[in-house]
Amino acid sequence: MVKDKDSVSLRQLGGVEGVAAALGTNPENGIRDDEEEIRERQEKFGSNTYQKPPTKGFFHFVVDAFKDTTILILLVCAALALGYGIKEHGAQKGWYEGGSIFIAVFLIVVVSAFSNFRQQAHGAVELWTIINNIKVDVVRDGRRRPISIFDLVVGDVVCLKIGDQIPADGLFLTGHYLQVHKPSMTGESDHVEVDSDRNPFLFSGSKVADGFATMLVASVGMSTAWASLSRDSNERTPIQDRLDKLTSSIRKIGYILSFLTSVISFIHYFTGHNSGFKKYASSHSILDNILNMVVKAVILNVVFKIIAAAVSIVVVANSEGRSLAVTLAVDLPLKRMKDDGAMVRKPSACEKMGLATVICTDKTGTLTLNQMKVAQWWVGPECIADDSSNSVASNVLEVFNEAVGLNTTGSVFNSASGSEPEISGSPTEKAILSWAVSDLRMDMEKLKQNYNILHVVTFNSERKRSGVLVKKNADSTIHVHWKGAAEMILAMCSNYYDSNGETRLMNEDARSAMKKIIKDMAASSLRCIAFAHKQVSEEETEGNDDQENSGRRIKEDGLTLLGIVGLENPCRKGVREAVETCKSAGVEIKMITGDNVFTAKAIATECGILGSDSRGEDEVVEGVEFRNYTPEERMQKVDKIKVMASYPNPVQLIEYPINVFLACFS
Repeated sequence: MVKDKDSVSLRQLGGVEGVAAALGTNPENGIRDDEEEIRERQEKFGSNTYQKPPTKGFFHFVVDAFKDTTILILLVCAALALGYGIKEHGAQKGWYEGGSIFIAVFLIVVVSAFSNFRQQAHGAVELWTIINNIKVDVVRDGRRRPISIFDLVVGDVVCLKIGDQIPADGLFLTGHYLQVHKPSMTGESDHVEVDSDRNPFLFSGSKVADGFATMLVASVGMSTAWASLSRDSNERTPIQDRLDKLTSSIRKIGYILSFLTSVISFIHYFTGHNSGFKKYASSHSILDNILNMVVKAVILNVVFKIIAAAVSIVVVANSEGRSLAVTLAVDLPLKRMKDDGAMVRKPSACEKMGLATVICTDKTGTLTLNQMKVAQWWVGPECIADDSSNSVASNVLEVFNEAVGLNTTGSVFNSASGSEPEISGSPTEKAILSWAVSDLRMDMEKLKQNYNILHVVTFNSERKRSGVLVKKNADSTIHVHWKGAAEMILAMCSNYYDSNGETRLMNEDARSAMKKIIKDMAASSLRCIAFAHKQVSEEETEGNDDQENSGRRIKEDGLTLLGIVGLENPCRKGVREAVETCKSAGVEIKMITGDNVFTAKAIATECGILGSDSRGEDEVVEGVEFRNYTPEERMQKVDKIKVMASYPNPVQLIEYPINVFLACFS
């Protein structure tokens, strides 16, 4: 049904809810987290694994090696050389040349077969299990937790967010503005919107381009649409293609030279070196017959030498050593790279990386640990010290808890045993939720019961903020909450709260003070996230925004700034040394990030991309500045640029600049 996108059958089953009921799944709490039930579902519907390519035996590769034309030519040459050598020099010494060719052929066949056999085993077993064993978030027994993609079963409720690859075929349950990218399924590069009404079908292999959702798993493993499109993973590398072209050209030249050598030698022999034997051709005496046999033997010997010379040229032109040397040169480093924790999916990547002189890298999760925590919290112009949330007015704390708990894609699970709550979501969401639960005593379950979400604007790298429109059940008041890059949220605010709970006007002096706070936090390598709020009327929510045709919009101006939090994301251990190693090898590192220029510069200096005495002139640019360069200016300045960061002005949004940046180095 899902594979065929059969909407008729889906309606006959009662929609997505009917399918969930048939599979024994609670759309909110998922399936039971019980080993017996998981095993039963795997036995009934299959496991989320794909059939690996069948492993070929060593003898198969030996036979394949003998199918090579070059090997066959070498064997013929070896046989001729062996026969001629024994005839000329006897069995004791005459086997040297032919025997050497036979030994060389044996080594070539064995080494090539072993190399291919080991590379196949390496790719089919280790590479498959290590690279593809990713984690996905599922809901079981009301608890959101990560599991291996191989442990996913039919009936699971999977949580999807931007950047996730869909792990199985399924149906859309709940979510907002979910768009997926699936060129492997449709051949189209455009994003496809998925919702509960028009298009609830989700397919494995697709990638979430925007929004978030929960998905009901309907088929896994070999039952998915992706399995039917899977192809043989064996592919030729670019260097193998280039080598084949070179070998083919040399082989053709060798054949031509061999033919010309043979023709010239025969012409030379029959026109200038056989006159002494022609007079015996008409004799019939016994002596004449003996001499005739001698003449034939001499002629045969000369002809054989001519053929041997021609074959020698062919042997040189068909040297198997070239392809063997390249195979070993590409294959042997894979083991060393594996020992260093680098798994190579495509050997051609090694060839391409050998040509790289510039590495463009992101910041979060690459240069940094991606293990964030809240280091600073500002309410108005005041920095709230750790464990000092009691000094903040209760009305500010209440609204701040609403802003954190309602405008999030993360979740908080409180176990019945009273242990520490389990928090799921992106690193940013987890850091903020953990801080709110522990320091602000936020009760997320109570918030969900007291408020009804009307509309959501999801976060993405272009928008750099997310918003939510909620209605309070107690008094039916409607509230807007925005969260995102501090510079953007600040520009949307006309007022701010101070720690006493008073609302202050955001005049120019106050705005300048807030900007300085953000700049100082960014210079300390902190990622600044701001929160804003406003109570609105029903009329102010009427209309549509650019995301969903929901009949509502979320107000983006005249807001009240609740506060700013600074997230600490330390650099990975050894990053600075790795950057220095690349520099000493002639490889330049450039950092491209969506954070503001001050945070980007601080992180780049800490990682060694920028020198401690760097003044930043022409080395640090903002995305919009780079985009406004002329093509000539880009080519002139691109070599000097080391850091590209986000533009702090929220009025003009730019695309994440990595594609443009990389194009300048291609």
